[in-house]
Amino acid sequence: MMKDIFNSYSNLIYLIIGIFCGSLLGLFAPSTIPFIKPLGDIFLNLLFVSIIPLLFFAIASSVANLTKDSAMGKTILLMSIVFIVTIVLVSLLTIFGLYLFPIPSITVDQSVSEIKQALLNDNSNWGEKIVSFLTVAEFKDLLSREHMLAFVIFSFLIGIAAQRTNSKSVAVFKEFLNGGNEVMQSFLIILMKAAPIGLGAYFGYQVYDIGPQLFDVYAYPLGFYYLFGIVFFFIGFTFYTFMAYGSTGTKRFWKHNIVPSITALSTCSSLATLPANLKAAQNIGIPSNIATIVIPLGNTLYKNGSAISSIVKIYVAFEICGWNFYTWETIILALAITLAVSVVAGGIPNGGYVGEMLMISIYGLPDYAIPAVLIIGTLVDPLATVLNATGDTVAAMLTARFSGRKLNSSQMS
Repeated sequence: MMKDIFNSYSNLIYLIIGIFCGSLLGLFAPSTIPFIKPLGDIFLNLLFVSIIPLLFFAIASSVANLTKDSAMGKTILLMSIVFIVTIVLVSLLTIFGLYLFPIPSITVDQSVSEIKQALLNDNSNWGEKIVSFLTVAEFKDLLSREHMLAFVIFSFLIGIAAQRTNSKSVAVFKEFLNGGNEVMQSFLIILMKAAPIGLGAYFGYQVYDIGPQLFDVYAYPLGFYYLFGIVFFFIGFTFYTFMAYGSTGTKRFWKHNIVPSITALSTCSSLATLPANLKAAQNIGIPSNIATIVIPLGNTLYKNGSAISSIVKIYVAFEICGWNFYTWETIILALAITLAVSVVAGGIPNGGYVGEMLMISIYGLPDYAIPAVLIIGTLVDPLATVLNATGDTVAAMLTARFSGRKLNSSQMS
């Protein structure tokens, strides 16, 4: 029995061992980090370069194989409702949590950071930001990680064009898309064989780089964020998956969500977690034509962790300034900013900074409060990435359920 268990979970066991060893090196042998970090960088670079073809073939083939024109429109509508409702819900829960467990006032350095100056010196208007949000000027720019939403839209349009064109040559093109999707799935399996070393090395770097800062003056807000975020991760996602497909959905989600969670925690990158999320969705049994729409779009447009972070940062800024956070006007504005950060700014290059710029301009924050907001956003990044990335799979399950679709037979990765 033990041999069977090991054979089934050997990849996961090796991954956990790699993460554990990397953590120990980051804590007790920091001098080794400059030597092992390149291993993590190499793995991440290979993962990043695989994302563009993986997304293209997954999205284009899924859309091209749709049998009903209305199927994609219905999926996007339900996905949008799921995104907005759940982001507002987690934001309200965060506000309630802060009311029950208020963060003591903190004193910060009143110097103005270089990042803040760069934000205030950004002269681009919102029209230009919307253009960069949806499109790029040249084809080569589609291949950049900074323009993922534009690339996703392009892949959708290719799939729609293939679906609506009737000819023998298009059938060959669809076979090309389907074959490319299968090849990239196989490539991902091969690449993940190196995950224990690559993610272990990068996780050690994260522990080495971020760990000491967690005990600075930001301990209270960070303590609240991490405690609230962990509780929401287990209880909130369990509730959502149970609401979607009962105990079966919950068991499948947690069974196959371990690798995406570890990947997100190790890399602090939702984009790097995207391939693992797509594989987890396949193993859970989420219909592919829903998973390949919701998860890539969710990667840029749906961020539970950023929503919690947005509320906490606004609350901390108000505490620093001695302002009252609990007024209806402040809370409504906080929800609006959080929706913008989570659903809109996520697809804009440096979208997190755009969210902070919104916060600065709308509330008129003084200079000395802004560095604290930026620092908190950086220090919560590991858990925020886990919530952002793995929440996409949850959203796909909810969207599939509301679409009236059943889970496929679960597959072991």
